[in-house]
Amino acid sequence: MVLIRAIVRSLVTGAGGFLGQALLRALSARGDRVAALVRRDPEVVAALGAEPIVGDATDPETLRRAVAGADVVFHLAGVRRATDPAEFLRVNAGSTRLLLDACLAAAPGLSRFVLAGSRAAVGPSRDAVREDAPLSPVEPYGASKAEAERIALSYAGRVPVAIARPPRIMGPGDRENLLFFRIARAGLALDFGDRPLSWIDVDDCARGLLLLADAPEARGEVFFLASPEPTSARGLMEEAARALGVRARRVPVPAPVVRGAARLADLLTDLTGRKLPLNRKLAAQVLAPGWRCDPAKARDRLGFVADTPLATSVARAADWYRAHGWL
Repeated sequence: MVLIRAIVRSLVTGAGGFLGQALLRALSARGDRVAALVRRDPEVVAALGAEPIVGDATDPETLRRAVAGADVVFHLAGVRRATDPAEFLRVNAGSTRLLLDACLAAAPGLSRFVLAGSRAAVGPSRDAVREDAPLSPVEPYGASKAEAERIALSYAGRVPVAIARPPRIMGPGDRENLLFFRIARAGLALDFGDRPLSWIDVDDCARGLLLLADAPEARGEVFFLASPEPTSARGLMEEAARALGVRARRVPVPAPVVRGAARLADLLTDLTGRKLPLNRKLAAQVLAPGWRCDPAKARDRLGFVADTPLATSVARAADWYRAHGWL
């Protein structure tokens, strides 16, 4: 007997972003009917087979319209950079509450609400932290993602929530790590000291989000989605150099130099309005003791393993950057 999978209507907020587009591809591949909430460029998500809904993730009426009839909601919308710390809370945490309220009002049959959180909500650590570690963010972005988690879990008795905490995400189309590739292209591998970090390939992350949407064991739970293979900022640049066919020279960079350059970059951003790749948020990340997390819970409870090797993920990103003129 052939089992026919029922068509699922999924809503993805922040669908036009790096992870959002990867998730749209994964949802389309499994046959979901997908609505994609975007602020601009609806043609991007339409080309990926989704129905565009143009609007803001902090507008209650837009959210009620978007979730109507949804079976699954993936909440990816948010801001990663802002000059005003309050903007992180307004968007990243505020939109989570508004979207959950919209689900209660307009999506009574919802089977899962998946929140894309962040490793930043827990704060830095050289050791691989687990999901039961206390939320202890050290900067406004991480604080907003921690608050979004608290909000989502406060609705867990009324909405079937699940929370993913990915660390640094790699892959084709990513802007957050582009600076490391440009530094590597110049033949440099900046060394900020022994500061290990966890990471995940974007397609692995999208696959993990699907598992959180489907698995009964994920309801009400938080999961780190990460590769079991840690790296470092220098490791990323060395791998990028290999992918680009460049011999990279290791250059130690003292912490005061990084902080000073980041302050200058933020000043230029404030004066010109142009968002530069270097900023104080990135400086704080690379100078933290480490950003490791333990992916064992997702492996043991969901059978999820992010098995894309770092070399493969970096090579895919490098090829994409060159093909699109970013390098």
